Amino acid sequence: MTSRERFLAALACQPLDRPPVWLMRQAGRYLPEYRAMKEKHSFVEMVRTPELATEVTLQPLRRFPLDAAIIFSDILVIPEALGQPYRFKETGGIEMEYALRSSEQISRLRSKGVHQRLDYVAQALARTRSELGNATALLGFCGTPWTLGSYMTQGGSPTESPAILELFQKDRPLFNQLMGILTSACIDYLKMQIDAGADAVQLFDSWASLSPDKDYGEASLRWVQEIIEALPSSFPVILFAKGKAHQRKALVQTGARVISYDWSVNLAQERKLVPASIAVQGNLDPEVLTMDQETTQMRTLELLESMRGHAGYIFNLGHGLTPKAKVENVQTLVETVCNFK
Repeated sequence: MTSRERFLAALACQPLDRPPVWLMRQAGRYLPEYRAMKEKHSFVEMVRTPELATEVTLQPLRRFPLDAAIIFSDILVIPEALGQPYRFKETGGIEMEYALRSSEQISRLRSKGVHQRLDYVAQALARTRSELGNATALLGFCGTPWTLGSYMTQGGSPTESPAILELFQKDRPLFNQLMGILTSACIDYLKMQIDAGADAVQLFDSWASLSPDKDYGEASLRWVQEIIEALPSSFPVILFAKGKAHQRKALVQTGARVISYDWSVNLAQERKLVPASIAVQGNLDPEVLTMDQETTQMRTLELLESMRGHAGYIFNLGHGLTPKAKVENVQTLVETVCNFK
């Protein structure tokens, strides 16, 4: 069985001798070869250049026997394509060119032609698909409208008083207008990724926790469901809603094929609570990879053992790899999963 076949079988909740493995943010600053590229090219330049994005995507696969590659890009390419550029501050964190607040600003967003302006992502996917052949799965991704809107209305990373929540609570028509624009852009963007060769896509609702539980369906999930329903029938979508695992019924109702969990959740318990037809993904704490190899192996085995016998399981982290992750720990993690029977 190839890595790609293993990954697709897990998506279909078929029994496997071991779960497939890939890691969120698996290409990045913990790798010395990535840091060497970063000395020559900015992050945004690498994202926008198909040859460079392909190279960065493939870097971790040259080191580790991962079952899937996820295209190197960023969720904020959509706001940029709409007319709101982003950058990474030297002191850390994300900064948008401006904070999106008024109806005039929202009306000026360039909602048509987003997928043409993001063609560099399609080119990177096609190049990566050609490099991988059919041996390894290839994933695309996108931020959810709620999470994208969180950055756009805040002008950067959201704070404890998020502007997106204020917009939702105080001006629902304007909020819905913004979400409608973002939903349409996400649909076009994900269809483009599918056409370029992605085997599955992941929707990142990284700021899901900004929404009160009582509002989460209207604030985020209704738009997620609209996106999934607009994609080709039964195409596999992975949904990561950080901090919202307890809303499992609503997450499943979006039509997502896989629910991805953060590290705060007992994954074996969640596996029993979601339908058997829905796969689960996760959820090792990324901080484990900053410790020692023995701890990494122990914690990886603990998670694997807890999921033993459960079909439809994809091993992953509960969030993205951090720059402090140790290469040798990532190697230990991947080898432990690949050798697990």
